Amino acid sequence: MAILSANSLPISNPSRTCIRGEDQWLGCFPLKEKKMCLRLSNGFRARVKAISNANLKAIEIPEKWYNLIADLPIKPPPPLHPKTFEPVKPEDLAPLFPDELIKQEATNEKFIDIPEQVLDIYKLWRPTPLIRAKRLEKLLDTPAKIYYKYEGVSPAGSHKPNTAVPQVFYNAQQGIKNLVTETGAGQWGCSLAFACSLFGLGCEVWQVRASYDQKPYRRMMMETWGAKVHPSPSNVTNAGRDILKKDPSTPGSLGIAISEAVEVAATNADTKYCLGSVLNHVLLHQTIMGEECLKQMEAIGETPDMIIGCTGGGSNFAGLSFPFIREKLNGKINPVIRAVEPAACPSLTKGVYAYDYGDTAGMTPLMKMHTLGHDFIPDPIHAGGLRYHGMAPLISHVYELGFMEAIAIPQTECFEGAIRFARSEGLIPAPEPTHAIAATIREALHCKETGESKVILMAMCGHGHFDLTSYEKYLSGNLVDLSFSEDKIQASLSKVPRIMA
Repeated sequence: MAILSANSLPISNPSRTCIRGEDQWLGCFPLKEKKMCLRLSNGFRARVKAISNANLKAIEIPEKWYNLIADLPIKPPPPLHPKTFEPVKPEDLAPLFPDELIKQEATNEKFIDIPEQVLDIYKLWRPTPLIRAKRLEKLLDTPAKIYYKYEGVSPAGSHKPNTAVPQVFYNAQQGIKNLVTETGAGQWGCSLAFACSLFGLGCEVWQVRASYDQKPYRRMMMETWGAKVHPSPSNVTNAGRDILKKDPSTPGSLGIAISEAVEVAATNADTKYCLGSVLNHVLLHQTIMGEECLKQMEAIGETPDMIIGCTGGGSNFAGLSFPFIREKLNGKINPVIRAVEPAACPSLTKGVYAYDYGDTAGMTPLMKMHTLGHDFIPDPIHAGGLRYHGMAPLISHVYELGFMEAIAIPQTECFEGAIRFARSEGLIPAPEPTHAIAATIREALHCKETGESKVILMAMCGHGHFDLTSYEKYLSGNLVDLSFSEDKIQASLSKVPRIMA
């Protein structure tokens, strides 16, 4: 649909309906037309009825992040110091994070203003599309309506810049020169490298060895934006060298990569650490997705009956679901909220809820979370971003309170769903959101059996353009399901610290 300038369109016409976007006309349409499909200039796709006084406006970027802790009836347990086991104080976190992020980590405020400089960068890709998967619905022959919130339109191709940009902004504000981090599949590493390039900060990334080998183009993206990338475990740090001595052929894990990055940050005064998931301030930044999606669904007159998202550390799932949980707590809606994790790394469905370290070496604070044990090394599944031994403490707490549920799905079913999605909707998903797709297909087929016309909202956190080796394996019949060993998990859980909460 051609977009015309405001000067070329009439202000009013009794026989036509004119639709105005946020700052431009979108077009005029005859009143006799029953309905029309629009794709607004900001990427929000909707279906509306044509009426004489249509007032459909483009969705604006939310100006505040939402903190679910403010609305919870029971507050989550605090993180503990790794040596004293006492609640962490702000000064304990100062070697790793800038002051503003430390405040956001512990705040009970309901909303946090998004800085103007951050909003200006968000405008490069936000608002992101809310899209109805009508072709997938037709393929499945389901009465369910399937919507997905697509975050793959960001420069890095995923939801991760939603927190990378503010994290780098706050570090730059405090005069920090260099940032270090870990990454699995590379989505987070790419996002931090992108954000650092905008603010002129140095960036060093430890990428889990399995993903470093599987996904070379993500490494190249990081390097293109100026980052230095190491396979983890590496010989650069004491933590990495210790792991390699024990097992030179280890595929690595996010826990190991975190240990390496934290070690470097803690021993260099001009360097801070950034994390792409798990922590409260990261989940806070990601709620821009859910706040935006609430407005989009309201604009098209839909209310979700079910919200589905993949979970590894939990930032994508929390970002979409937390604002909806707020509305659920307020009695306005009552959706089922379902987290989906890989069968090979099932922290929510098979882990224990206990205090554990966020990294393998035990350098981070202890967090009350669902964990498989801090030295658990998952099999090298292709969803590298979901290979983390623990779940975000806040998600774990919400799960314990009963406000959400969780399932685990093996990777072959996930890739089968991804192929169905790609061949109907056109988008090739990253391996991580294939878990949400598989769960959505299960639910849509269940609706086919029962005749229910549920509204399903799915988190599509990124594209898979640099994950095609995974698809090559699946399409050639060489992708197999990898699962956890019960003995392996029990051995790892035996090393979780015994702390009375």
